Amino acid sequence: MLGSEGSIPGAVAEFRAFLAGDWRAWVGHAPEVATWVGYPGFNDRWTDDSPEGIAARRHQLSASLAGLRALDRERLPPDEQLNFDLYLDLLESAEVGVRFGDDALPYRFGVPRNLWMPLNQMDGIHLTASDVIELQPRTSVAEYDDLLRRLAALPKAIAETRALLEAGRKRGLTPPRVAIRGTPDQVARLVPEDPAQSALLQSFAEFPARVPPPERARLSTEARRIYAEHLVPAFAGLRSYLLEEYLPSCRETVGASALPNGSEMYAFRLRWQTTTGLSAAEIHEIGQSEVRRIRREMDAVIARSGFRGTFEEFLEFLRTDPAFFYEQEEELLDGYRAIAKKCDPALLRLFGRLPRLPYGVAPVPGFRAANSPAAYYGPGAPATHRPAYFYVNTHKVATRASWEMEALTLHEAVPGHHLQIALAQERGELPDFRRYSGYTAYVEGWGLYAESLGEELGFYEDPYSKFGQLSFDMWRSVRLVVDTGIHAMGWSREQAVAFFRENTGTSDQDINVEVDRYIVWPGQALAYKIGQLKLRELRSAAEARLGEQFDLRAFHDLVLSQGAIPLGELERRVHGWVDSEAALSGPGRARSQ
Repeated sequence: MLGSEGSIPGAVAEFRAFLAGDWRAWVGHAPEVATWVGYPGFNDRWTDDSPEGIAARRHQLSASLAGLRALDRERLPPDEQLNFDLYLDLLESAEVGVRFGDDALPYRFGVPRNLWMPLNQMDGIHLTASDVIELQPRTSVAEYDDLLRRLAALPKAIAETRALLEAGRKRGLTPPRVAIRGTPDQVARLVPEDPAQSALLQSFAEFPARVPPPERARLSTEARRIYAEHLVPAFAGLRSYLLEEYLPSCRETVGASALPNGSEMYAFRLRWQTTTGLSAAEIHEIGQSEVRRIRREMDAVIARSGFRGTFEEFLEFLRTDPAFFYEQEEELLDGYRAIAKKCDPALLRLFGRLPRLPYGVAPVPGFRAANSPAAYYGPGAPATHRPAYFYVNTHKVATRASWEMEALTLHEAVPGHHLQIALAQERGELPDFRRYSGYTAYVEGWGLYAESLGEELGFYEDPYSKFGQLSFDMWRSVRLVVDTGIHAMGWSREQAVAFFRENTGTSDQDINVEVDRYIVWPGQALAYKIGQLKLRELRSAAEARLGEQFDLRAFHDLVLSQGAIPLGELERRVHGWVDSEAALSGPGRARSQ
């Protein structure tokens, strides 16, 4: 018996069984991802980066592709055909990435992991270790024992990273020295002399009531033993290797084009990160056009503020006037918490469906703060009741301007990443790969679009906060110019920093961190603006077509209803919704509410 539109019901069950089994196989290859999403059974180990482990993931990728292609897509209904197409895209993108030295693992959530260059200031075992341990479930003695086993296994993972770094170094495949110059200090801050100050042992500072006192003593003693006897030597060895052998061998060039097949790799990154066919030259010009447009808006805000002086003088005023800065870290955190609290109830004006998962505001861990952006979002895990967090960088608190805080909160917390990612996690009807992975152009495009909702949510009431929002929009437009400039057009790091400084009010601290990020993550930063422009285009077209019948809450709910999808699929869905709404509101028909 055929199902809807000629599909066969049994084919859906077969396809979903394949997806569920393949997901289980992949999270087994990626224990850190399993912890991140709350999938049980893998919290005592790390990704196997031995030659055998890498080969096993490549074999799994081939098996996954073969298994998917053996299924008959035409027997599936339209929604399942979309699942088929998106999973095929995910696997085939991983297959292409392997040609450029990327890991075969397709669940890296937007940033590829190159096996020749597996460590930098943004990613690597030193950062993964602290992040995963912070997320680890620890409500029982058994879960703490898992954590101890994971800590004990960490030196092996460090040794595997060193072996990969050395293999890349011998091939002449290294990241730019200038961008990763701070990684030895990041490593050192993980293993301070006082174990109680290490991010690796924070889980043993306090225990839940379910862990009895005798067990607390045992667990703490064993954690300190592992730390002193194994972790300190392993990380000290990694730091020495980075300082004495690796960094001196790292390349002086900064662009991907300097690497073997670097131009082809960058073109692949563009397609993957933006989900479009735009070339580097086209993206560069879009960025230049947006820089000019936003500059006109900035000039209007400066005039409205009453400031008398040049654009450059206004930027210097924003960077240096003490009125825009906090003196204490806790004051900065409290300021962000107040913005988040103000935003939460206002969301009901713009959204019909909100996530159940809560989020908090917390400081960026101290050991990584110096090389981290101003803020970022850490997803929660509904399966393990772990809340999400909006992480705020309190390093050099006197450089963190108050006029950027509203836009940052709207992007990283609500209605930005928390709203979008938590809703996707809670979509139980979607297969797991769609709930927990996705497309950067959609995810970050939504975050940047969310910043533009400030006026509708009651923010940007003073010209400085409005300028902050425009500065952030400018920042993402500058990225289009700078990223393509560095990786496709031969720009130096100094050119990139200068262009950034000329066009934004961003502090020198953040500019340097950002440019170094673009250097080691080619193409990733392009996704934000490309995604935002598509969302703005779709909203404007829907508003123009539907007029007074346009329902912003319904539009937002539609955009967020499928998790992260390619921009072309999003466009198809929005156009279909607009056609349907227009038909409902046509002559002689009442529009449903």
